[in-house]
Amino acid sequence: MRTSYAPTIVIRHPKENPRKCSIVPLKGRADLIFLNYPMQHPPPLENYIRLATEGPELCAADTSFGLLLLDGSWRWAESMTRDFLAVPPRSLAGYKTAYPRTSKRGTDPENGLASVEALFLAHHILGRPTAGLLDHYHWAEEFLLINNLV
Repeated sequence: MRTSYAPTIVIRHPKENPRKCSIVPLKGRADLIFLNYPMQHPPPLENYIRLATEGPELCAADTSFGLLLLDGSWRWAESMTRDFLAVPPRSLAGYKTAYPRTSKRGTDPENGLASVEALFLAHHILGRPTAGLLDHYHWAEEFLLINNLV
């Protein structure tokens, strides 16, 4: 798959349970690079934007940027985010998750999405291919329906 944009970089927290992780089945795609957190030598991220719960909304004007997605439970998100504050944030406001969240610590933000949901929406908004992104996501149909994406 040849692309005219930088690949999406997914940085995974080591305590993220791979069995519960919505994005692990996408490993091996040419348009995604998976890295482990923490990292001694992060990749150059000068032309990247970071998907976040806060910040300006992701829009078509962001098409030329690569995407950085931090993948971990909401409990670990704050510590991961601190290491990537230099990467400008973009939010995905107005969308709802279909993932059945149950935070015992109350750390889930109201507008939080599963990683694969955020990835799908970002690719959709930026006009990038979305084929196959939700193929292994158990709540894909519900996610698409509640967000009027079908």
